[in-house]
Amino acid sequence: MASLYTQQSKNVTKTWLLMTVFFVVIILFGWFFSFYYGNPNILYFFVIFSILMNIFSYWFSDKIVLKLAGAKEAKREEYFDLYTSVENLSITAGLPMPKVYVVQDEAPNAFATGRDKNHAVVCATTGLLAILDKTELEGVLAHELSHIGNRDMLLSTVVVVLVGFITILADVFTRSLFFGGNSRDRENNGGAILMIVGIILSILAPIFAMLIQLAISRKREFLADASGALLTRYPEGLANALKKIGQYSQPMVRQSTAIAHLYIADPKGSNLGKKISGLFATHPPIEERIKALIG
Repeated sequence: MASLYTQQSKNVTKTWLLMTVFFVVIILFGWFFSFYYGNPNILYFFVIFSILMNIFSYWFSDKIVLKLAGAKEAKREEYFDLYTSVENLSITAGLPMPKVYVVQDEAPNAFATGRDKNHAVVCATTGLLAILDKTELEGVLAHELSHIGNRDMLLSTVVVVLVGFITILADVFTRSLFFGGNSRDRENNGGAILMIVGIILSILAPIFAMLIQLAISRKREFLADASGALLTRYPEGLANALKKIGQYSQPMVRQSTAIAHLYIADPKGSNLGKKISGLFATHPPIEERIKALIG
């Protein structure tokens, strides 16, 4: 039977699998570059680059996320209710106290990041703190702490860096095919075929990266909702919080596609009763999440 511990194990496995896939994709890019330009040194560069990026994404991805979000550390004196709620729930969950951050934004939202439970961060917007009561805030924070406890935080945070760099490399690759390359190859059919293959790869790479991001995001939200409700023993708190978040339709001022999947709700804004459908939705519909919590 599946349990919290099997879920943790699966997420660790998925993280290593994702890093392996990233390594292979970058090597393929390097091989294609080296073959197209007739320079094997390019492949060596890409091998070293992929190894360094995997290390970098593991150790520094949380700092990148906080920078992209524009988050600032929350002081206990200034955000007493937020800080003490995180502290109390962490004790209840048996987790080390994470660092607490705040984003100055009227849109209600929150996220968790970090490579493990000992290096975790919980972040909330000022808009969230303004509209939620204590039980609702605890519901949201329990949801985010569940991401930490389930270890899907590492997986989701690593995705931010790896997906972003795959997209950047695809863009660089496309530009190089048009503005550089081996002129001799361009004059024969072989060079034309290589260019077509390169263009296809450069288009598919970011799409593939985005699909990985979305597949990881949607399923983990339901799990964190359920785990958070168990932590507070009051599912109505999170359900009411989601309802208020869903009624706020304005997007966050500072957005980044790379970290959209980390938030408890879509930072582009959503409305309760309006289902977010389609392959490219980063979050499941809020009304479905509420229904799963309280029926």
